[in-house]
Amino acid sequence: MSRTEAVEAYRSAHKKALKTYREDTERGRWPYPKVLDDILDNHRIAGRIELGVLNVPIERVVGTVSDGRRTVFTRDFMPLPEPNTEFGTKWISLCEAHLDAEGIRDPIRCYEYYGNFYVQEGNKRLSVFRYFDAPTVPASVLRIVPAYSDDPETRLYYEFLEFYHLSRTYAFRFSKPGSYRKLVAALGFEPDEVWTEEQRRKVVSAYTYFSDAAARIKLPDGVDLSDAFLAWVSVYSLDDLNALSSETMLASLNASVTDIEADVTVATESDAPKDDAEPAGILSRIYNAMFLPTHINAAFIHEFAPEQSNWVRGHEQGRLFAEEQLAGKITTRAYIADAETNADTLFAEAVKDGAQVIFATTPSLIDACRRAAAAYPNVKVLNCSVAMPYPGVRTYYSRIYETKFLAGVIAGACSHSDRLGYVAAAPIFGVPASVNAFALGARLVNPRAVVKLRWSCTEPDPLAALIKDGVDVVSNREWFAPEAPQPPYGLIRIRNDGSPEPLAATYWNWGAFYQKLLSDLLLGHWEDESANRSAAAINYWWGMQSGVIGVTPSEKLPEGVKALVEALKNSIAEGRLDPFRRVMSDQEGIVRNEGDRWLSPSEILHMDWLSDTIEGSIPTFDELMPVAQNIVRLLGVYREEIPPVKDGPIL
Repeated sequence: MSRTEAVEAYRSAHKKALKTYREDTERGRWPYPKVLDDILDNHRIAGRIELGVLNVPIERVVGTVSDGRRTVFTRDFMPLPEPNTEFGTKWISLCEAHLDAEGIRDPIRCYEYYGNFYVQEGNKRLSVFRYFDAPTVPASVLRIVPAYSDDPETRLYYEFLEFYHLSRTYAFRFSKPGSYRKLVAALGFEPDEVWTEEQRRKVVSAYTYFSDAAARIKLPDGVDLSDAFLAWVSVYSLDDLNALSSETMLASLNASVTDIEADVTVATESDAPKDDAEPAGILSRIYNAMFLPTHINAAFIHEFAPEQSNWVRGHEQGRLFAEEQLAGKITTRAYIADAETNADTLFAEAVKDGAQVIFATTPSLIDACRRAAAAYPNVKVLNCSVAMPYPGVRTYYSRIYETKFLAGVIAGACSHSDRLGYVAAAPIFGVPASVNAFALGARLVNPRAVVKLRWSCTEPDPLAALIKDGVDVVSNREWFAPEAPQPPYGLIRIRNDGSPEPLAATYWNWGAFYQKLLSDLLLGHWEDESANRSAAAINYWWGMQSGVIGVTPSEKLPEGVKALVEALKNSIAEGRLDPFRRVMSDQEGIVRNEGDRWLSPSEILHMDWLSDTIEGSIPTFDELMPVAQNIVRLLGVYREEIPPVKDGPIL
């Protein structure tokens, strides 16, 4: 670069500085760089660590160490003095050096505090780098470590220090606790694995490529680039950055960014369009004839073959039931994701076969659903899970707690010992509500009833343990199809010889769900919901009103008990009875309801406490058997507190 060109560069930088200074002062913003000495006043310091020479992200250099000459720069380190000053002359000489064959070799000297950098020496060199939009600047860094405290900013910074010890990079900055550990896991590293130089280069290079793609879309307010990258890499691998087409890459980025901080809307039957709505007018009928589908191809992706899983068998029976009930209007096909066929391949195959809507019937397929929703925006994608904050994928589940309340009524009426048992599957969303509802149902008819809680995810034979504890009625696992199961499923009484006697069957009826949802699709209700909840993740959480769950009392029950259960069932289905609208306290003695209000669907779904009438506790993650840990990671009531595990070797 010639001297003349360097002078022109300074004049341009100076002009930019004056513009920034004027805008900041007019808006009441401090126009100069921050001063570390001012920030450190009254702050406790744990220590100082020399980090050596690093390539520092230039956007993180926010100030100077001392008050010194900060007023010669704007907050973005553009020069304020006139070009003909001594300052201007030195800046111009540095500009010449920066762009000649040798470049500026000497690193600046700066302090790092809470992840930001403050220049001690070399502020003019930094200014030149900033003017030419350099992404990093070489710097000799002294880290000032704040004393630890429970302040959220300090806790997050200490998480960064742990991350930096492994990665040696400042490229990422997160706003939420736990994000650094999640990134390490998503990238396929072990929690304590030190990154090699090659791994660090690959990750930072991928992040730079990702940032270039992200610049083509508008990130939501409050979402940083690092947050977006974590959301993306939690679903895709780094190799996908090169493998995906530009269009698909942007679609995947848009989808993952939309998922960040998405609200979850729980859609109950009361939200659904009414079957007895007023007949459509002539214009509506013409519109419907022109735009509403007359036939739907639906694909069902199962993680296991139906003969291998009661859960999948229930969904497969539901698929066949819906196809029979909507004959001529829908065509369905099932796909099995076995060990040799991954879910992504099956989604692609289903779309190629003409699927317009895809149901993935297990929660563990959620990431494949998210990728499919981004890759095939014209296909409706649903996953059988609950409380997933992903607007591109709708989820569906059932309010099984309603049937458990009725089972509790039967148990309380039929127990001779007042000692009831409950076998819970895993501490996922909705399960504590089911346990509490059972206990409340039992207390409704038997104020002396106490519920002993055991978990099938923590011990091999919880039913035997409950019998040993002296209970005489047990709520065992529910059935996944409407036909009557054989004991020990459902609600059972323990005979004197230890054999189970069926009292009632609580069940899921997926056929009713699929029939109703596909019927709604034919009527255009999906689009209506999308218009009303454009930024929300929609979770269908239906109950007895829609017939997707139910309870079948044994014929041997006393007529009075059957009549009471029938009356309560109708009241729940008609929306006149809420099992939780009563005075209730938890095991800590905290009053959860004074009995004067209805709990919201979100309050019920996210219950993470147990009623004071229950003996037992919600198991910790470490207490779970390995087979249960995956589902709890996805849907556990304490899933945000679970340490992440690596997704696989993707580097």
